[in-house]
Amino acid sequence: MTAVALTPFVTSLLLAVGGGWLGRRLRPAAATRLLTAACLVTALATGFVLSVVAFTLLAPIPTLAAFGHWSATVVRGHDPLPATAGLLPAVVVVGLLAAAARRAVAVGRDLAAAELTCRRLGPAPTGLVIVDDDHPDAYTLPGLTGRIIVSTAMLRALPPDERRVLLAHEHSHLRHRHHAYTQLADLAAAANPLLRTPAAAVRLAVERWADEDAATTADNRAVVVRALARAGIARSGTVTMPTASLGAVDTDLAHRARALREPPPKPQPALALALTALILATAAAAVDTSHTTEHRFEHAQATFAHRS
Repeated sequence: MTAVALTPFVTSLLLAVGGGWLGRRLRPAAATRLLTAACLVTALATGFVLSVVAFTLLAPIPTLAAFGHWSATVVRGHDPLPATAGLLPAVVVVGLLAAAARRAVAVGRDLAAAELTCRRLGPAPTGLVIVDDDHPDAYTLPGLTGRIIVSTAMLRALPPDERRVLLAHEHSHLRHRHHAYTQLADLAAAANPLLRTPAAAVRLAVERWADEDAATTADNRAVVVRALARAGIARSGTVTMPTASLGAVDTDLAHRARALREPPPKPQPALALALTALILATAAAAVDTSHTTEHRFEHAQATFAHRS
């Protein structure tokens, strides 16, 4: 394995250490998009490189070499590791694929359940559905059209200006399809556990994104802070929110309140460019590994054919 092939693993470590910091420094919309892309590219690149390593180490086994018509000596090259060493990355790849598959099935099941619930709720021109419930609750339910679910108890718990903030927050989730970002990041984290930190940062970033949209609507950041606090207190102990949904008061309220007490976040072009460059470098490393491995096996097959 060349040094370039190590890039996805280095990126995984960098995101594990700095993903949360990046999520807080970048503007929420940029953090959501870039960190989701970083998670997906890194997970795919890491899985691909691990697969290549496993296959390359196992390829010199006589049975595989004969079946593939390649020279075991050429495939092995100067690698001192025995062929059986390929079993470890192979087992890791299978385990990570199984975890990602389980997560994908769970996401599909949750989205299907959410869509079924949206259909049962019937048409809602504005996307808002008010349910008569004594438990204070508010969340956005994903689906082809999606719904914003708010209980009458939550509406009673908030004064009019804070109700508008809460609804603006949930409308932001619905309009920007925030659930897609969080689910893709969580799927990447299932395929690469080192990405759990940036995946959590994506979940916080979508809430901050919706907070900023609500603050723009309210034109008063202090009202948003009060609405989050009051809704959080009212909703404490309520656990009715479906798995696939997003709610205004379910992620790091203390950090979000601190951010809202400050002026709106400014663009961070240097950080955004650095993260974009890291994403591109990781993708390029996977492509380079693919080309290098392909050429190696083409040479091994040519050598095998010549000796035959």
